Amino acid sequence: MNIAKQAAGSALRFRAYATAAYVPPASMDGLQRARPPPPKPKPESPTFYTARANYYDNLDMLENAVKHTRSALQTLQLLPLPRFAQENLPPIRSAWKNLEDLGEKIQAKLTTTRYRRVLAHLNQLNQYRRLAEMAGHMELAQRLKRVLELYERENKDKVLASAQPVSAKFDEYGRSYTIGRRKESTARVWVIKVQPSPEEQAAATEVLAAPTESEAAAPPPEPTPQDSVVASASATGIPGFESGPLSVGPVQIKVPTTSILINNIPLVDYFPHVTDRERVVRPFRIAGLIGAYNVFALVRGGGSTGQSGALALGIAKGLAVQEPDVEALLRKAKMLKRDPRMVERKKTGRAKARKGYTWVKR
Repeated sequence: MNIAKQAAGSALRFRAYATAAYVPPASMDGLQRARPPPPKPKPESPTFYTARANYYDNLDMLENAVKHTRSALQTLQLLPLPRFAQENLPPIRSAWKNLEDLGEKIQAKLTTTRYRRVLAHLNQLNQYRRLAEMAGHMELAQRLKRVLELYERENKDKVLASAQPVSAKFDEYGRSYTIGRRKESTARVWVIKVQPSPEEQAAATEVLAAPTESEAAAPPPEPTPQDSVVASASATGIPGFESGPLSVGPVQIKVPTTSILINNIPLVDYFPHVTDRERVVRPFRIAGLIGAYNVFALVRGGGSTGQSGALALGIAKGLAVQEPDVEALLRKAKMLKRDPRMVERKKTGRAKARKGYTWVKR
């Protein structure tokens, strides 16, 4: 049996048919062969296969413009610029295309993230253009202007003209009346210039009163014992030093202060938290007008955070009206713009806007 299986297996291992004869290539010259596929054209943009070629092309152009402009400003020794110099540069305003218009221009669908990325490069180029204009390199500024005009709105002049300066009402006493709002709070603010005291007015009149020629030619009056006692008392320094700078007493310097009354209550008593008081005083610090103006305000609604924010907005508007030169500083610090955030309303079936009630099994 095993011998039969081995014989059958050896027979199946060999082919029972003949293979095809070998055909040399020379005999296939007359046959028609298929044409090779045409070569693919080389894409014009290196970002062709990113599915957003137009967007990345524009972004690459802006990045190159930022890079070359930075290199040019460094060659002109205008960069890096100290921080105090950057803060003192005049602000430059712009009106870029919105998300939809910019997407139509570059023929690409833009998300908020991609739109902000483009705006970041545009704002950087705008800052470089402002720096070039201030330094007097008008050729570089004009080249940057031609690039930026591609992304600006067509009605740019109209949009910039619509942002009118802050306006307020003045009464017969020179007080400016402004209104500030935040959350549910509203603040009516009156700002008035600090009036000098009677003593300061008298001192000013004495300084302005110039002596006549006869008075200047007359000899000075002889000092009395009382004058010597007063002079010695005012010039008393550290005991033991009879001469030198330590023998003279310190000069008292009167520091000007700003009086802020909120609902007829001083600022310190009305806002017990330091953060609220700092928020109210911040416009004075930015404008450098501490001690120059007094404030009286009537505040209604909301809590301490909302009331302090509304009061700060009203004070900033009043200072911008009283001192137009500081309006650019306040606008740059975003003190003249209302905080648009509002408290979300309570929902039915919820403890608050989104907070749910504690789940109880039984």
